[in-house]
Amino acid sequence: MAAVAQCVRGALRPRYPLLSFSLRTSPRLLCVATQQKNTGQNLEEDQSQSQNEQKVESSSAEKMLTEEKAKLEEQLKEVTDKYKRALADAENVRQRSQKLVEEAKLYGIQSFCKDLLEVADILEKATESVPKEEIKDENPHLKSLYEGLVMTEVQIQKVFKKHGLLRLNPVGAKFDPYEHEALFHAPMEGKEPGTIALVSKIGYKLHGRTLRPALVGVVKDA
Repeated sequence: MAAVAQCVRGALRPRYPLLSFSLRTSPRLLCVATQQKNTGQNLEEDQSQSQNEQKVESSSAEKMLTEEKAKLEEQLKEVTDKYKRALADAENVRQRSQKLVEEAKLYGIQSFCKDLLEVADILEKATESVPKEEIKDENPHLKSLYEGLVMTEVQIQKVFKKHGLLRLNPVGAKFDPYEHEALFHAPMEGKEPGTIALVSKIGYKLHGRTLRPALVGVVKDA
């Protein structure tokens, strides 16, 4: 160490007499300066290594966040799809329930109407059974009874119509298995095959739905 100090003092004496004097008076100054320089370099290296580590950690954290974001987005998509399907199912259930309620309102009187149809049939048969030639002023009781039956029949048909119950009297119409029930098939001159030639019993429809098919005779080819 003494030799190094002497060499440095010898080199610096011509140009820097004061520095040479300093080094002569304090031989440890050079060692301290060298240590400080080495310490500064070590600090820079540590800082550089720390920055690199921070960059690596930041990159790793960013990668983890990106992966987590992708997972959350996928979960959100699945939940959204399930939510939309649940809404669609709920809407379908609501519509079906509403339709059932509406049908219950329309066709809830179906059984009651069927029972009333028997009454209408009796009234119709009663009026048809009265000979028209007997309905005259000479038979006031028969005439009054007949007129009362006709009025009752008209009134009950008005009530039926009010509640959506309509008659099916399809004479001359094409046979429809959804509205008619064929009792027989027979050839008839002047009649088109497949048409209805005779109605044995009047049919009825409730709000467009066949409540009781008409009993008919159908024309067939000769």
